[in-house]
Order: sequence, then C-alpha cells, then structure tokens
Amino acid sequence: MKAPWALLWALVLALVLLGQPARTATVARASLVKASPGKASLVERVLSPGGIEVWLVRDAKNPIIALDWSFRGGAATDPADRLGLAAMAAGLLDEGAGDLDAATFQDRLADHSIGLAFNASRDWFSGALLTLRENREEAFTLARMALTAPRFDADAVARIRGQLQVAVRREEADPVTVAYHALARRLFPDHPYGRPLRGTADTLAAITAGDLRGFATRRLARDGLLVTAAGDIDPAELGAAVDWIFGTLPAMAAPAAIPDALPSADVRPAVVSWPGPQSLFVQAGAGIPPGDPDWPAALLLSHILGGEGLESRLAEAVRTRRGLSYDVQCNLQSYAHADLFIVSGSTASATVGQALGLVRHTLAEVAAHGVTARELRDAQTYLIGSFPLQFTNDRAIAALLLDIRRDGYAAGFLDHRDELLRRVTLADVRRVAARLLRPDTMTTVVVGGATGPLR
Repeated sequence: MKAPWALLWALVLALVLLGQPARTATVARASLVKASPGKASLVERVLSPGGIEVWLVRDAKNPIIALDWSFRGGAATDPADRLGLAAMAAGLLDEGAGDLDAATFQDRLADHSIGLAFNASRDWFSGALLTLRENREEAFTLARMALTAPRFDADAVARIRGQLQVAVRREEADPVTVAYHALARRLFPDHPYGRPLRGTADTLAAITAGDLRGFATRRLARDGLLVTAAGDIDPAELGAAVDWIFGTLPAMAAPAAIPDALPSADVRPAVVSWPGPQSLFVQAGAGIPPGDPDWPAALLLSHILGGEGLESRLAEAVRTRRGLSYDVQCNLQSYAHADLFIVSGSTASATVGQALGLVRHTLAEVAAHGVTARELRDAQTYLIGSFPLQFTNDRAIAALLLDIRRDGYAAGFLDHRDELLRRVTLADVRRVAARLLRPDTMTTVVVGGATGPLR
C-alpha cells in the first residue's frame, strides 16, 4: 500500500491550480527546486499545438529525454470479476503493437536503447519513456504504437497472464504483502481499494483479449492525461512529440466514478497465522490529505514518530528501551479517494501485545503533549536537507513532476516547500497530533504466531 512517491510531493498547502491555457503553443516558466547546491532548475509549462499541456525541465548536459504520463483510472476501475485487468494491460502494451509482434517490438526498443514501461496503480494508469536524444523519433513512434495500436496477441496474453499469476502466488507467500492485503480488506471492505491490485489467479484467468482491448479503449483518453518531461528537448520539439504520441487517442474516457472512502474503524485486531518466531504488525487509521493546510505539520510529525534512524519516538520506545523490534515506523499514505496514517513493525510473536501497547501509548502521549523543540528542529533540518538528493537524474525529475501534477498542484509549488516546513511551530504539531493520532480507533493486522492479548 505504500506508494514510493508519497513523501516527495505532498508537502505543501493547496495552491492555485493552473488556469485554462490558450490553444496556441505557449511556455510558462516557474522555479522548481534546487537540484544541487547553487543550481536551480526551471519548470516550463508547454502547451502543444493540439492542446496537451506538458511540464518540462530542460537539461542539455546529457543527450537524454525522459517522458512520463498518467491516465486517470487504474486498478480501482477493474470489474470485480476481472481484477488485475489494469495490471495485465500494463504488462501487455509493449508486447507488440501495430504491425510489430512482441519479439520485434522488444527488439526495436533494445536496438535503440529505449526504455518503455507501463504501470497500473489503484488510481492511475501510467507510462514512462527514456531515450537518447538521437533515437527520439523511434522512441516516440514506438510509444505512440503501444498506446494507440496494442496487439494483445494470444501468445503474449498467455505469457503475461502467467507472469502475473506467478507474482500473485509470490505475494501470497510474502508475509509483508499478506499483512497489507489483509489491512486493505479491513479498511475498505466495500470499496475497490480493498481489492488486490493484481487480482487473483482466478480473475486473471478470466481476462480475455477483448477485455484488454476494452480497457485500452475506455481508459486511454486525453481528458484524463497528464504528461511531464525532462532532458535535452526544447518546447517546440516536445509539443510536436506529445501531439504525435497522444493526439489521436479518444478525447474522453468512459465514466468510472470511484467514491471517496473513510477507512473502517474496526478496532478488533486480526491475526493471520504464519510460521516462524517473528510476527509483523501493521495499523492504520484516517490520515490527512495532501492539500490540507495541516499537511506540512503532519509530515514532520510522522518523521518524528517513525522516520528513518533510531531516534524516532517509536524506535526509542519499542526498540531502544525495550529491544522488542528491529524496525518500527510510520508514514502518511494518500490515494485519490482516501488518506491513511500507517504504523508498522515486527517483533517476537510472544511480545506482539507488548509492542502494540507501547505504540498505542507513544501515539497517545504525543497526541496529548506534542513534541519537543529539538525534535521539531531536527525533523525540519532532515526533511529540508535530504530533499535535493531526490533529483539525481532526468528520469527522477520527470517522475516527481508527474507526482505533483497527479495531485493537482501548480508548476511552481515546490518553491514554497522549504519555507512551509520551516514555518511549522510546536503548536501546529500538537494540534495536528491531536487530530491525527487516535490509537484506539486504528485497525490492526498481525501476521505471525502472536500469542496472548493484543490490546
């Protein structure tokens, strides 16, 4: 359930969304963030002649172009009897397109050192393209073919189906995945978020080539499209490229309304039996959405409670003082229609109840009394100082820009990030702690051989 980008982009207040662009090609500039000391990048809002907006960070130092995109509507739109449909489509778009079968398509990618990949999350169906500048025309053509003319040949469908079924079986043998799947079912029993993203062996077996073609027709449309780019390409080239790749897609996707969801407050701990001396535990309750004014304080609070290192409150209480857990942490997780605060850790099966009690006590103490000035200052220093390390290459920058766009922020919002973190006060953190930390209402799942009372 943990999205890899969750802590990168949602660190600021909701800002004014982008205005409606004109139909002529335009470029708007906004400072992004210091990618390295003393050097600022530029985000350029490029509007293609066909009306597709792209956020671009130009970088002519290396002859590389990274292009990322997302369509609204991912695995949450899968029919109940076809779970895994979006994931299966993601695995097949580059397995043959147009007049190229799977082997020929993959050879063309390899021969030109082109990276093309697709991914389905719960809320988005995404793609990423990485190419040398000299091979850009071939890369853009292959991306266009994959999106507009996927083949879904029988042999490719059977092969990708088999790979996903193997992945599902591996997940069933992984206690961490088992724990998060069980937690999702408890939190969202009547919502698509409670379903397995990759489906089951049976639902994958039921998916046909016709289902896959229907998914591509319904979901891959320009009204739900977001595009970002980084690297050695100018706005005019980029505008022409995105029109070439995406311009012939349908204007409108099929309706797919996903309701907002409040996580269930089922406080009875659920235990999934698992062999071995250790048990995993994961707890979750309602979180705070990224656009909320309290988000910067919530992020700092989450780091103080269970961030990296051994000095967090939870690590101090559960590991350092008692030696009950090697790893205990917490984080904020946001989907398009739900927000979570999550605590996870592991301990000996005989001490699960004790560890959970210490977690509950620590959260309640911080909710009542807040944190210290030193804890806040250290968290601000860490989150501000470590952030530039995320911008290591054009691929990372394009991915971050897409994360920002998916949450509806303006192109220049990262200008405000550091200042918003610096402005958070002890009173802010205490107020947010009282709002966010409600240990007696959190849903708990334990995977292992836990013994004794868990509450």
